[in-house]
Amino acid sequence: MVGDIGKKAGKVWRALNIWDELPTSKLIKLTDLKEEELFSALGWLAREGKVELTSKGWKLK
Repeated sequence: MVGDIGKKAGKVWRALNIWDELPTSKLIKLTDLKEEELFSALGWLAREGKVELTSKGWKLK
């Protein structure tokens, strides 16, 4: 399960790396993840200090 979350975090990181800042709804569409999977991946990235939530959405630090 941990490896699976890491792979999903990689998908989220790649999407944010390409599109810079995205709202949650757009991240779900671009990564083809379920909402729960997306938030697990974002939690993983946030714990590593790699993402932040802004007024417009999520972005890489």
